[in-house]
Amino acid sequence: MSIDTKSAHITPAGGNIFADLGFEQNEAAALKAESQRIISEKLAIKDSLMAELVEWIESKNLKQSDAAEILGVTRPRISDVINKKSVKFSVDALIDMIARTGKHVELSIID
Repeated sequence: MSIDTKSAHITPAGGNIFADLGFEQNEAAALKAESQRIISEKLAIKDSLMAELVEWIESKNLKQSDAAEILGVTRPRISDVINKKSVKFSVDALIDMIARTGKHVELSIID
Protein backbone atom coordinates (compact mmCIF):
# COMPACT_ATOMS: atom_id res chain seq x y z
CA MET A 1 0.00 0.00 0.00
CA SER A 2 1.42 3.39 -0.95
CA ILE A 3 0.39 6.79 0.32
CA ASP A 4 0.18 9.69 -2.11
CA THR A 5 2.26 12.49 -0.57
CA LYS A 6 2.28 14.82 -3.57
CA SER A 7 0.75 18.25 -3.09
CA ALA A 8 -1.73 19.36 -5.68
CA HIS A 9 -1.40 23.03 -4.75
CA ILE A 10 0.75 25.11 -2.43
CA THR A 11 -0.16 28.69 -1.55
CA PRO A 12 2.95 30.82 -2.10
CA ALA A 13 4.35 33.01 0.66
CA GLY A 14 2.34 36.19 0.73
CA GLY A 15 -0.52 34.44 -1.04
CA ASN A 16 -4.05 34.16 0.26
CA ILE A 17 -5.02 30.69 1.43
CA PHE A 18 -8.64 31.80 1.70
CA ALA A 19 -8.74 32.72 -1.99
CA ASP A 20 -7.12 29.39 -2.78
CA LEU A 21 -9.88 27.67 -0.79
CA GLY A 22 -12.50 29.29 -3.01
CA PHE A 23 -13.73 32.26 -0.99
CA GLU A 24 -14.84 35.30 -2.98
CA GLN A 25 -12.08 37.89 -3.41
CA ASN A 26 -13.51 40.41 -0.90
CA GLU A 27 -14.23 37.78 1.73
CA ALA A 28 -10.83 36.14 1.20
CA ALA A 29 -9.10 39.50 1.69
CA ALA A 30 -11.11 40.18 4.87
CA LEU A 31 -10.37 36.72 6.28
CA LYS A 32 -6.66 37.08 5.52
CA ALA A 33 -6.55 40.52 7.19
CA GLU A 34 -8.34 39.19 10.28
CA SER A 35 -6.04 36.17 10.56
CA GLN A 36 -2.97 38.41 10.24
CA ARG A 37 -4.35 40.70 12.97
CA ILE A 38 -4.83 37.73 15.31
CA ILE A 39 -1.34 36.41 14.59
CA SER A 40 0.16 39.86 15.19
CA GLU A 41 -1.61 40.13 18.55
CA LYS A 42 -0.33 36.72 19.65
CA LEU A 43 3.21 37.55 18.57
CA ALA A 44 3.03 40.85 20.47
CA ILE A 45 2.03 38.98 23.64
CA LYS A 46 4.94 36.57 23.20
CA ASP A 47 7.35 39.43 22.51
CA SER A 48 6.23 41.19 25.69
CA LEU A 49 6.72 38.04 27.77
CA MET A 50 10.12 37.42 26.22
CA ALA A 51 11.18 41.01 26.92
CA GLU A 52 10.31 40.46 30.60
CA LEU A 53 12.48 37.36 30.67
CA VAL A 54 15.40 39.09 28.98
CA GLU A 55 15.10 42.01 31.42
CA TRP A 56 15.14 39.58 34.34
CA ILE A 57 18.18 37.71 33.00
CA GLU A 58 20.07 40.97 32.46
CA SER A 59 19.07 42.43 35.84
CA LYS A 60 20.44 39.33 37.59
CA ASN A 61 23.58 39.27 35.39
CA LEU A 62 22.92 35.61 34.67
CA LYS A 63 24.74 33.47 32.17
CA GLN A 64 22.42 31.64 29.79
CA SER A 65 23.23 28.33 31.45
CA ASP A 66 22.37 29.69 34.90
CA ALA A 67 19.12 31.21 33.63
CA ALA A 68 18.24 27.91 31.96
CA GLU A 69 18.71 26.00 35.22
CA ILE A 70 16.52 28.44 37.18
CA LEU A 71 13.82 28.55 34.49
CA GLY A 72 13.77 24.79 33.97
CA VAL A 73 14.72 24.85 30.28
CA THR A 74 17.80 24.19 28.19
CA ARG A 75 20.45 26.80 27.43
CA PRO A 76 19.46 26.89 23.72
CA ARG A 77 15.91 27.78 24.81
CA ILE A 78 17.30 30.79 26.70
CA SER A 79 19.19 31.78 23.56
CA ASP A 80 15.91 31.59 21.64
CA VAL A 81 14.29 33.89 24.21
CA ILE A 82 17.13 36.39 24.03
CA ASN A 83 17.03 36.33 20.21
CA LYS A 84 13.23 36.78 20.27
CA LYS A 85 12.40 33.60 18.38
CA SER A 86 8.79 33.79 19.49
CA VAL A 87 7.52 31.17 17.05
CA LYS A 88 9.40 28.55 19.08
CA PHE A 89 7.37 29.23 22.23
CA SER A 90 3.79 28.96 23.37
CA VAL A 91 2.38 31.67 25.61
CA ASP A 92 2.04 29.00 28.32
CA ALA A 93 5.73 28.09 28.16
CA LEU A 94 6.75 31.74 28.50
CA ILE A 95 4.35 32.29 31.42
CA ASP A 96 5.77 29.20 33.15
CA MET A 97 9.29 30.60 32.80
CA ILE A 98 8.20 33.99 34.14
CA ALA A 99 6.58 32.26 37.13
CA ARG A 100 9.93 30.66 37.93
CA THR A 101 11.45 34.15 38.19
CA GLY A 102 9.03 34.92 41.03
CA LYS A 103 6.99 37.30 38.89
CA HIS A 104 3.30 36.96 38.09
CA VAL A 105 1.47 37.54 34.83
CA GLU A 106 -1.86 39.33 34.82
CA LEU A 107 -4.27 39.22 31.92
CA SER A 108 -6.33 42.19 30.76
CA ILE A 109 -8.96 41.93 28.08
CA ILE A 110 -9.71 45.17 26.27
CA ASP A 111 -12.59 45.76 23.89
